[in-house]
Amino acid sequence: MNTTLAKNLYLEKELDAFHLELDDVVEAASKVISPLGPIQTFAARSPWAGLEQQSFEQVAHRLKNVCNVNIYPSDTVFQEAWNRGEINLDFLKQGLAKWLDTQSLGMSLEEAEQYCKAILLDHASSYKLEDTELNRLVKKVNQLKLQIRQNQDVLTYSQYLERLGDGKVVNELNHHIIKWCKLYVDESQGVWSMPNREEGFYKAWRKLVTLDPALNTAIRKQLDELPNDADIALAEVLNSLGIPYADIQEYLEAHLLALPGWAGMMLWRSQQSDKDAKLLIDYLAVRISMEWVFIQPYLPLKEQKIENRARLESLISTCVRYSNLSVQEWSNLPLPELKARLALGFHFDQMNRQRLWLEAWEKTYEHQIKNMVTAKAKQSESHEDQIMAQFAFCIDVRSEPFRRKLEALGPFQTFGTAGFFGLPIETKKLCSTHSHPSLPVMNKPKFKVMETLPKLELNQYEQRMHAGHSLESTFKTMKHNLISSLVLPEISGPWFGLQTVVRSFIPRSTDSAIRKARKKWLRKPSTKLLLDYVHDSKSELPVGFSEEEKVHYVEQSLRTMGLTESFAPLVAICGHGSRSVNNPYASALDCGACGGASGEFNARVLATLCNLPSVRKSLATRGIIIPNDTVFAACEHITSTDELHWVYVPELSDSAKESFEQIKSVLPRVSYEANAERMQQLPNISSKYKNPSAEAKRFAEDWSEVRPEWGLARNAAFIIGERELTKECNLGGEVFLHNYSWKKDQNGELLASIITGPATVSQWINLQYYASTVAPHYYGSGNKATQTVTSGIGVMQGNGSDLLTGLPWQSVMKSDNENYHRPIRLLVVIQAPKEYVERLLKDDSAFRQKVQNGWIRLASIDPDGYWKSWPHN
Repeated sequence: MNTTLAKNLYLEKELDAFHLELDDVVEAASKVISPLGPIQTFAARSPWAGLEQQSFEQVAHRLKNVCNVNIYPSDTVFQEAWNRGEINLDFLKQGLAKWLDTQSLGMSLEEAEQYCKAILLDHASSYKLEDTELNRLVKKVNQLKLQIRQNQDVLTYSQYLERLGDGKVVNELNHHIIKWCKLYVDESQGVWSMPNREEGFYKAWRKLVTLDPALNTAIRKQLDELPNDADIALAEVLNSLGIPYADIQEYLEAHLLALPGWAGMMLWRSQQSDKDAKLLIDYLAVRISMEWVFIQPYLPLKEQKIENRARLESLISTCVRYSNLSVQEWSNLPLPELKARLALGFHFDQMNRQRLWLEAWEKTYEHQIKNMVTAKAKQSESHEDQIMAQFAFCIDVRSEPFRRKLEALGPFQTFGTAGFFGLPIETKKLCSTHSHPSLPVMNKPKFKVMETLPKLELNQYEQRMHAGHSLESTFKTMKHNLISSLVLPEISGPWFGLQTVVRSFIPRSTDSAIRKARKKWLRKPSTKLLLDYVHDSKSELPVGFSEEEKVHYVEQSLRTMGLTESFAPLVAICGHGSRSVNNPYASALDCGACGGASGEFNARVLATLCNLPSVRKSLATRGIIIPNDTVFAACEHITSTDELHWVYVPELSDSAKESFEQIKSVLPRVSYEANAERMQQLPNISSKYKNPSAEAKRFAEDWSEVRPEWGLARNAAFIIGERELTKECNLGGEVFLHNYSWKKDQNGELLASIITGPATVSQWINLQYYASTVAPHYYGSGNKATQTVTSGIGVMQGNGSDLLTGLPWQSVMKSDNENYHRPIRLLVVIQAPKEYVERLLKDDSAFRQKVQNGWIRLASIDPDGYWKSWPHN
C-alpha cells in the first residue's frame, strides 16, 4: 500500500468540495445508528434519531436497499388491524387520492384509482399469467427500453458479494467482529480482561489478531503489516479498496448498519469519556481492515448483473393481475398507454402502499382520540375547592389508569410531568459503589445528591452490607479459581437445587421471605439527603445545590407540572419503578426520564426541597405561595403491581394527616381496580383468579415469568393540556399525559421545554417500541427464552449475534401471530391557541423537522375546542 497517499487521502482528494477530515466523516456516518448503553440502565432511544433531517419515507427506502430491513408494518399486521376495526378505509382512500394528485399519470384517473384500490385491498381475481402470455408482453414492453432498477445505495464489498450469491465474507467478517467486541467491552463475565485493553480497541486487537488461530497465516501476515494508528489504517484500507471519496461516508454507514448493536455500543462508549473518544474510528478500522483481507480472493469483483428481466416480469404480472383489462387487451395497448400503466405499477410499490396503510391507521387513531377528548372535556368539572390531596405522577402511560382510578375514589387531583421532575441530578444511594444519572439520557447531570448517615450508624450499616455481600463474593472467587471450581458444584448444588424447586413452585412466598429476611438483616436506617452545596475539587459534580438553585429547580418543577396555586394539605410527588425477577430487561420497565431507574429518589429530593422554609419563603416572592399546613411527601408507583409505596413522609400537619389517612384508606381499592384492568390485557391469564392484586404480585415475583407487565406497549399519543381535558376519558394506558395551561405561559417557554424534553423522550420510547415491532430481527432482541446476556452489558441470540438493541418479543407481541403493540408514530396533541403552535414550529427547528418529515404527528385543540391536524410535507 502507498501509505503516504493514504495519509493524504482526506487532504488532497476532492478536499475543496467536501472540507471533511476522517473524524468528521465518521461522526457524520454515525448518525445512522443509535448509542447503545448497558442493559442495566436501559433507556429508550429512537434508532433513527440521527436521521430526522430526512423523511421517514426516505430512511425507509435506504434501510430496505442497504440492510433489507422494512420499517413499515407488514401487510399481515395491517390486515389484522383492519379486521379489529382500527383502520378506517375512508382515510386510506383519502391518502390514495392525495398521492394520485401528485402523479403524472398518462392515463385516466378512474383507471388509476381502480388499479391502486384493487392492489391496496387485494380484491383481485385469481387469474395467473401463462408463460407464453407473459413472454409476449415482456417482448412488447422491451420496445419501451424500461430500466426497472432499485435505488443504487452504496454497499460494502462484503454485502455486494452477498448480493451476488456469496455470503461467506459477510458471515465470517461479522463472526470475527462480534468476537473481538465481546472481548473488549466485557465488564463482568470474563475472568481475564483483554490484554492491552488500556491502549484502545484497535491497538489491542492489532497485537492479538496476529495470534488468532482462527485466521490462516497469510491473513495474519497481512494484518500484521497494518499501521499502528487506527485513523491511518482506516484511510489506508479505504484507499486500497478503491472507495471513491464521495462514497466514503455511505460506505462507513453501511458497515455501521451491518451490526448496529455492537457499533452502537462503541458509539455510546465514545461519548462517555475522552479516553474512548476515538472508539468508533477504532471499530471501523478493525472491521474494514478485516473486510479488506477477507475480500482479497474475490478481487476484482464482478459487475452485478441487473436482474431487469425478473423485475420486469414481476411488475407486468402485478399490473395485469390488479387491472381491469384482460391479457389480450394488455397486448393490444398502444405503447404510450402501456408505459403509463407500468409506470404507475412501478411507483405504487409495496412500500408506498404500506405508507398509505400506516397513515390511514394513524389518522383513524387520531380521529378516535379527537372524538373522545372533545366529547368528554365538556363533561369534566373542576372541584379544586374540595381537593384533599394532590399527586404529581410521571407522564408514563402506565400512570394514566392509576390516576384515573385514584381520582374516581376520592377528592384527589393528579398532575402529569416528566418523572425526573426537572432535577438534573446524579444519584448515589447509601453504600452504593456507583452513581446513576437520574435524568433523560440526552442530558448530562449538573449536581450529585447522596444519601448519608451519622458516622456511627453508617459504619454499622456498612458492616452488615459487607457481611451480606461476602458470601456472594466468596462464591464468585471460587467459581473463577481453577481448583475450587472443581468442588463448587458439590458444595453449592444442594442449596441451589432447593432454591430452584422452592422458587419454581411457590415464587411469591419465596421472594417475599427472601426480601423480608434481607431487610431484617440490613436494618437500613432512615437516611438524610445531602442537599446543601459542597464542591470537592476531586469530584466532577458538586454535591447538593446552592440556595438559589434550590429555589430555581423547585419553581421550575412546580410551574412545569402546573401546580402553582390552590395547594392541597398533602402533595405527593410520585416517582415510578417496576418489580420483576430474573429479568435482564428490568430497567426497561423503570422510568425512562430517570435514565432507566426508579424515579423515587428524584421524588424524594423534590419533596424535601419543597418542604424547606427558606425555599418556600423565596417562592412566595415569585408568586408561588405554599400554605404553612401543606406538606410534600414522596412515594413510588410500582407499575408491575400498581401499588403506591411511601418513601418519604415528614411530620404532617393536622390537615395533612387527615389527607394521608384518607389516601391510605382508598389505595388498596385503587390498586385492586388498576390491576383488574391491567392484568386482563396480559395473554394466558386465567379467568379464574379471584384477586388481581395477588395475581399481579405473582407475575412480578415469578422468576419464570417472561412478561411481568406490558411496560409502555401500545403507547400512541402525548397530550399536553389541562387535566380536565382528559379526566373523564378512559385512555387505556396508551397516552402520555403532561399538564399544561397556555394561560400561564404567555411567552411559550413552558411549552417549548415540554417539547424539547418530555415529548422527545416519549417520541424515542414510541419509535423504539415501533421499531421492535416492525423489524424485531434487526431492531428488537428476539425471544427472552433464547437470549444470552453477554459481557455484562447486553443480550445476544445464541453466542454470536449482534448486540441486540431493542425490546424483546414478549414486550410487543401477544402471541407468535398477533401483535400487542400497535406500531403507529406518536401523536402529539397540544391544548393551546393556534398561534402558540405556530410559534413553537417557527422557533423550534428540530420539532418542526420531526413533524414535516413524518417522525411525529401533531394536532392541537384551541380554547374553543376546535381540533386541528398539522400535516407533514
